[in-house]
Amino acid sequence: MSPAVETYLWTTGSALAATGGIAHGEWRADGVSIDSRTTKPGDLFVAIRGPRFDGHDFAADAFAAGAAAAVAERRPDAVTGEAPLLEVKDTARALEALGQAARRRTGARVIAVTGSVGKTGTKEAIRFVLEEQGPTAASLCSLNNHWGVPLSLSRMAADSAFGVFEIGMNHSGEIAPLSRMVKPDVAVITNVEGVHGAHFESIEDIADAKAEIFEGMTGDGVAVLNRDNAQFNRLVAAAGEAGVKNVIAFGAHEEARFRLMDIRTDCEGSDVTAMIDGAEFQYRLGVPGRHWVMNSLAVLAAVGGAGGEIGPAADELAGMIGLKGRGRRHTVEVAGGTFIVIDESYNASPVSMNAAFEVLGRLEPEGGGRRIAVLGDMLELGPESESQHAALVETLIAEKINLVFTAGQYMGALWDVLPRSMRGATAPSAMRLLPKVTGIVRPGDVVVIKGSAGSNTGPIVDALLDLGHPRGVDPDNHKQVVNG
Repeated sequence: MSPAVETYLWTTGSALAATGGIAHGEWRADGVSIDSRTTKPGDLFVAIRGPRFDGHDFAADAFAAGAAAAVAERRPDAVTGEAPLLEVKDTARALEALGQAARRRTGARVIAVTGSVGKTGTKEAIRFVLEEQGPTAASLCSLNNHWGVPLSLSRMAADSAFGVFEIGMNHSGEIAPLSRMVKPDVAVITNVEGVHGAHFESIEDIADAKAEIFEGMTGDGVAVLNRDNAQFNRLVAAAGEAGVKNVIAFGAHEEARFRLMDIRTDCEGSDVTAMIDGAEFQYRLGVPGRHWVMNSLAVLAAVGGAGGEIGPAADELAGMIGLKGRGRRHTVEVAGGTFIVIDESYNASPVSMNAAFEVLGRLEPEGGGRRIAVLGDMLELGPESESQHAALVETLIAEKINLVFTAGQYMGALWDVLPRSMRGATAPSAMRLLPKVTGIVRPGDVVVIKGSAGSNTGPIVDALLDLGHPRGVDPDNHKQVVNG
């Protein structure tokens, strides 16, 4: 007879066994939090000490929000002696220990996702399709760093059938310890592109850093790799050196096991024909763009590698919509009609910028509307920042974008080479550009807003939505990919 699975995510006993320390009081928790602002009733609050904030200072707020207990290095100020506490030497290490214990106690098939572009969307799409096949734990938003990964693992229930976790990096050496924590059965590398030029000397160095994801795997693991990417062979070699021999290639390349055969695109999504291990699959993808099509092949390859059912997963892809900040589409009602806002405000690189322009170019504005691109800086590109911003002009012209608005230091290089007929307005910051954008939009327009998170283009999205009443998909009443 199999052992009983705890009803609660964590109890005093299980958390104490995972972390050590001293327990003050008895408690049971349904979740884990490191942010008092998002703590929910029943959460275990872990008081992390960061470079700018000390979680101990917010433990009282977490308890006020309903936290079941707190993991802390001392009893925080303003927290009464009756409040349940797990006292440890180092809360960051305790969070890692919770994540590692959660990984050990589950029989879930675990998928880890990394890549220069598309890792969050791919992770969310895998979660989306696997939830129909069994209980699935997954990273929320982009919780992919040295705090986000153990936090996400610590939230994985013992009875999970699947786990899907995103692993990110800015520097070499960051992915390896996270992979050893996640111990993925399947590792997906969406692609390798020159998006971290500020921290790497070459794209080969970026590939080597991404390949660290194999370090937490066993010989039974599966690597899912982009056959169309120039670093494919280097990644295959790295997987082999780590003992991972099972590689599933996806892409349009004739040698890909999950091979794209045909795409028919429209403004709402794509109809895809793929050859998978010699069998033809046809499916509908509910988000537009060739980049999403390629991601969908990685999704199906990951599902197959994790022992899931590929056919039902392909069917589920029709129900996806874009993620917040990564392609979510809104229809906004204003006097005289509607305009469309495509929210790409969370992240940006040359590859993803051009992909967004291609999607915009395929949309047909109504009633004299215009295709408008509102762009913030792409960050972490290093010495080639200005040239890579300026190079965007080629795709903007090719896709017949009518007006371009730019904000930030590096976007000035693009503004300088834009044809005058395409110039909307420019400003040193997104906040100063905001009124120029809201003042010019009109019914029939299609507006894409894109920039790295640090360029702060998100408020422009909010301001455009505030001009009317969004008529897009209701997040509370539609099965969808959700982010944030």
